[in-house]
Amino acid sequence: MRPVKRGAGAPRIYGKYQDAIGDLEGCFGCYCSYCERRFPALLAVEHVSPKSTDAARETDWTNFLLGCVNCNSTKGNTPTNDQDFLWPDKDNTLMAIDYRAGGLVEPSLALDPRIAPKAAALIDLVGLDRHPGQPAAKQPTDRDKRYVEREEKWQLAQLMRNRLTRNNTDDFRELLVIAAKESGFFSIWIAAFHDDPDMRRRLVEAHVGTARDCFEIDWTLKARVGGHI
Repeated sequence: MRPVKRGAGAPRIYGKYQDAIGDLEGCFGCYCSYCERRFPALLAVEHVSPKSTDAARETDWTNFLLGCVNCNSTKGNTPTNDQDFLWPDKDNTLMAIDYRAGGLVEPSLALDPRIAPKAAALIDLVGLDRHPGQPAAKQPTDRDKRYVEREEKWQLAQLMRNRLTRNNTDDFRELLVIAAKESGFFSIWIAAFHDDPDMRRRLVEAHVGTARDCFEIDWTLKARVGGHI
């Protein structure tokens, strides 16, 4: 899950939370903050702490992320907090979640045992691990095709990585970045180029709002200051 940075303060004061959608898309790009799918339209203002149970933060910029219909509806009005969950605007969620072939998602096996339950809680909150191969409680609905899109983009990223070995030019690297931005699923592209610092740099720099403090100078991952990980 792409770690994001919202900036020093709210761009403005919002009379209605819906008014923040343009600022959020300008800050983070047109991607769901959870599943990372790209939506040029149809994204919604997502309240980290649900407005139904935390009315005081209904128009609070620091309580906003971007959500697609699948992630939003799965999360619903579930109460949340900063102790039991990881969040893409507070933690280095790239270190916490592994993406695998087949559209599978799971907490990273390298996580500290104290952090792993928080990563699992975030995954479960928005149903990122819903997949036909999972037990009944984690089966996707007919309209939830996130796992299908993840697998498609996994295959695309692997294909482009293989082609890069045969056409390792600056022009092709720029085309790769364009393909990644259009396809969404930032984490899958970062994983595909785990051993290519130049491509990781290009991907981070091309995706507005990506938290650069989650990367070392060589574009490997590091813990986020102030976060759980």
